[in-house]
Amino acid sequence: MEQFVVSARKYRPETFNDVVGQKAITNTLENAIKNNHLAQALLFTGPRGVGKTTCARILAKKINQQATEDTQEDFAFNIFELDAASNNSVDDIRNLIDQVRIPPQVGKYKVYIIDEVHMLSQAAFNAFLKTLEEPPKHAIFILATTEKHKIIPTILSRCQIFDFKRITVSDAKEYLATIAKNEGVNAEDDALHIIAQKADGAMRDALSIYDRVVSFSGNELTRTAVTENLNVLDYETYFTSTDLILENKIPELLLQYNEVLAKGFDGHHYIAGLAAHFRDLLVCKNQSTIQLLEVGEETKTKYFEQSQKAPQDLLLEGIELANECDLKYKSSRNSRLLVELTLMQLASITFDGEKKKSERFIIPAENFVSITEKATPVSSASKEIIQENEQPEVVSPVTSGEESSLPTEKNSAKIDLKTKKKTSGLSLKSIGEKKKLQAEQQKKKEASKIELDEKFTEAQVLSAWDEHVKRLKRKGEKILASILETDTPKINGKKLQIELPNSTMKVELNRAKGPLLNHIRRKVKNSFIELEIVINEEASKKYAFTTREKFEKLKEKNPLIDKLRSTFDLDV
Repeated sequence: MEQFVVSARKYRPETFNDVVGQKAITNTLENAIKNNHLAQALLFTGPRGVGKTTCARILAKKINQQATEDTQEDFAFNIFELDAASNNSVDDIRNLIDQVRIPPQVGKYKVYIIDEVHMLSQAAFNAFLKTLEEPPKHAIFILATTEKHKIIPTILSRCQIFDFKRITVSDAKEYLATIAKNEGVNAEDDALHIIAQKADGAMRDALSIYDRVVSFSGNELTRTAVTENLNVLDYETYFTSTDLILENKIPELLLQYNEVLAKGFDGHHYIAGLAAHFRDLLVCKNQSTIQLLEVGEETKTKYFEQSQKAPQDLLLEGIELANECDLKYKSSRNSRLLVELTLMQLASITFDGEKKKSERFIIPAENFVSITEKATPVSSASKEIIQENEQPEVVSPVTSGEESSLPTEKNSAKIDLKTKKKTSGLSLKSIGEKKKLQAEQQKKKEASKIELDEKFTEAQVLSAWDEHVKRLKRKGEKILASILETDTPKINGKKLQIELPNSTMKVELNRAKGPLLNHIRRKVKNSFIELEIVINEEASKKYAFTTREKFEKLKEKNPLIDKLRSTFDLDV
């Protein structure tokens, strides 16, 4: 039985042209060799699995090939590899320095590749400094590391630094497709794309994942097999979720989420993936940004089709809700409930970002209608006219001590059906009735805009003022209530004047004077009352804010308090 060689070793690049995704670096190194412009100390840095050590070996081989006509010679005796993770002491570096002095027997250069160089100790780095700055003419050092920030600056300043980037998804997918073709594996484009995404920019990881999935599925590499083996959520899951959100099917959406959890997936992973799916749909909205979508061609078509059905406002609101859930997930005690509430909110967004009409919710709108209304049959045409063309009007002002009669989402359907007559849009009579109703609504609107200018007394104003203060206290707005109790308003014609001790109080009262004036105007039936706020800094002396000031006020009223404090040696 022939021994299996993993793809990461079997398909390790032999030339710079075979290196994936590092074209800028490989071109620079080739030109440096060609023009005899290569530095004697190089530092290759970047994430794992992107080709640092591979490029170092290719460079070491190519340097010596320039000085000979034998292109098959690998010059293995001229290449020395040192693993700094296990050889990180001063003695190891001293042995290396002793070897550097000996010139090569074959070829022109001796190349020293030090992998994971950031693992060297501080003393080893210092011992290496002088040799790295002034090496012999026949010596070239190539340092490789994944953590450049751990290398001391004196080493960095002596090296020519090459930053290797992550392998893009498209480059990794193309390379995997080439390998699959060579191996006789029939691989779907989306399957290879998922493997490339899972590798997260590391070609070695992509090849390891590819070997694992091929072992699972054989010569038929499908998207389903990849998602099952790698335990990742398929695109179809998010396509289905988005369709259910667009169709406002909350029960079906919750059932689908339950199936996702039953398969062993994490709710945090699901909601983060849903936000990313909304982002991808948003990207598909514009032809200029569609290139940002890193998916296969077949999946890209599905994204484009769904993006045409999903309004932009819905996607933006959806991303915001999903991200908010993502942030709260780890701190939530009931994470499943958090995700389910988010899904219900997502399915309750209309195309303009507002909540849907009541009939779109799980509980139908007719459940809010009283029994008497249910007894009256309403045709489907009548319902459509009422929903589309008529909105509830509330023209009566809110009187003191009464709750607001403004319609809320829950009772909007009830008000709509109670205040509006149900008319059919299929007859001339119904058209006439509709016009009559519109005229009545217009009259009510005009009546609500009439300005009142009745006479009022000081007692009426003070009574309305005190009533508003009590309402604020009931609501818990005690700071604003205390500001209003600071001074008794003085009446000058239709202007109320109040003195406050500082500008901070004035700012707070200015912010909240609207409801105050509206309440007083309704009570005294005069629409022209205004409020003037005056700052009197002298008045601030009347108020005690700090503990010391309160003590001084009490002492003025009763001198025995100071005697009590001194007798028992009390602190203020």
